[in-house]
Amino acid sequence: MTDPTPTAPDRRLHTRFCDLVGVRHPIVQTGMGWVAGSRLTAATARAGGLGIIAAAPMTFDQMVTAIDEVRAATTEPFGVNLRSDAGDIDRRVEHLITAEVRVASFAQAPDRRTVDRLRSAGVVVIPTIGARRHAEKVAEWGVDAVIAQGAEGGGHTGVIPTSLLIGEVLDAIDLPVIAAGGFTDGRGLAAALAWGADAVAMGTRFLLTSDSDVPDSIKAIYLATPVTGTVVTRAVDGAPQRVVATPMVERLERSRLFAFPRAARNALRFRSLTGTPMRELLAEGLRMKHSGDLTWGQVAMAANAPMLTRATMVDGHPEVGILPTGQGVGSIDELPSCAELIGRTVAEASAALDRLCGPAG
Repeated sequence: MTDPTPTAPDRRLHTRFCDLVGVRHPIVQTGMGWVAGSRLTAATARAGGLGIIAAAPMTFDQMVTAIDEVRAATTEPFGVNLRSDAGDIDRRVEHLITAEVRVASFAQAPDRRTVDRLRSAGVVVIPTIGARRHAEKVAEWGVDAVIAQGAEGGGHTGVIPTSLLIGEVLDAIDLPVIAAGGFTDGRGLAAALAWGADAVAMGTRFLLTSDSDVPDSIKAIYLATPVTGTVVTRAVDGAPQRVVATPMVERLERSRLFAFPRAARNALRFRSLTGTPMRELLAEGLRMKHSGDLTWGQVAMAANAPMLTRATMVDGHPEVGILPTGQGVGSIDELPSCAELIGRTVAEASAALDRLCGPAG
């Protein structure tokens, strides 16, 4: 497949992030579990943004296939999102290096050894952080950039609003900062650049494109969700997570007293669904408990979470699933292609900067 010929760029929108990863536009499509597969990632990359494959819920072989599919669809750079505590993290890292993937992103900070291995092989390392102290720690470990996600973001999120977090992170580290949490259009991109960020990352906005493989019936629920229709809950996996406020989430909140036995049963169902050997499920639970200092009840809930999300985002069953989302969902009412979305976002950002400081010379 041939990539589109890039148009003349607005130099005000060409940041050090663009130079770091080799993209035309300072726009990132986040590695959303069960959403960001090869099709969405390739479409984003072809349009000039940084697409990221969500490999965390994939098996190793599925990750390899997804990388191959993106490579066959575009020559543009892309990234892969990994779980730093995955049991086969070393094997995955080695494959990213062998496959010459440009970016490795992490929802949880990778350890210093993993950072060193990736960077020594020329892979750009970009973890997601939600607080100044987290940014300072990963900067000491030598990462190349950070995604700073504010409380408005979807899925697992912190409590600091994006408008406050970006300034704190910029004051703390001298690295490219990608702003995330609540961004859906070019006005947001212009605002992030005005704050001093080098790019924006969007999840929900890319989920709601025609290139996303999320079932149309699920996309319709997102499109009907108002800006007040989200909630941050710990009932899914024990960690704060922003999702669409659905009857399922309400039931999970009400039944937390019985969460452990129910979640344990569902974890076994997930094992059967994926064919995961029992020893691997138990080992995964022990890793999660050790790395996250979780109670056994929270471990069981976390083991259950992938099945709940997959039931919605892949199988199209909202009555038994979870819909992770950012607060920006309330401002989205249509499903453009990735090319249309990125082109429009860049044009809107340029227009916003024109209003602010006059047309680019």
